[in-house]
Amino acid sequence: MSQKIDKDKIEKAVALIIEAIGENIDREGLTDTPRRIAEMYEEIFSGVHDDPAKALDVVFDEEHREMVILKDIPFYSMCEHHFMPFFGTVDIGYIPDGHVVGVSKLARVVEAIAKRPQLQERFTSQIAETIMEGLKPQGVAVVVQAEHLCMTMRGIKKPGSNFVTSANRGNFRSKPATRAEFLSLIRSK
Repeated sequence: MSQKIDKDKIEKAVALIIEAIGENIDREGLTDTPRRIAEMYEEIFSGVHDDPAKALDVVFDEEHREMVILKDIPFYSMCEHHFMPFFGTVDIGYIPDGHVVGVSKLARVVEAIAKRPQLQERFTSQIAETIMEGLKPQGVAVVVQAEHLCMTMRGIKKPGSNFVTSANRGNFRSKPATRAEFLSLIRSK
């Protein structure tokens, strides 16, 4: 996609926020803050214009039809409600139907989807749907566990709380034994 993040607009907005909270934008520690935040936003929101399915463009024909799991994939994202970070891990399992993908590609899907303003529930579903569409497996399961700073730093202030979401597609949804196997394997160390 040809759209880019407008860093100039972000810098102006951040300068206004700094002034709005009663700080001096010309104070030594704050003079470059609008630029630094614009550069940070360009990085942490780089997934807004990315297609996560591109990570799955290269698949390999393989007759392996048993569960494949990549667990404990770390991620960082931004809650779209407060623009505060949420972070944690993603566990992905799929059952190939004639095609597999390099293991790093699953982490790339997570990364692309995480780097946009998000809700954890949508994040979880988008990962599952991207893998279902890209690999056409027999099924996909995704579990996301995260801590939300919008809940731990402000509001209710409950640090250490973890929010867990899951998405099951294909035989992970229709076969309880398949789902149970996945859950037992991601819990094992």
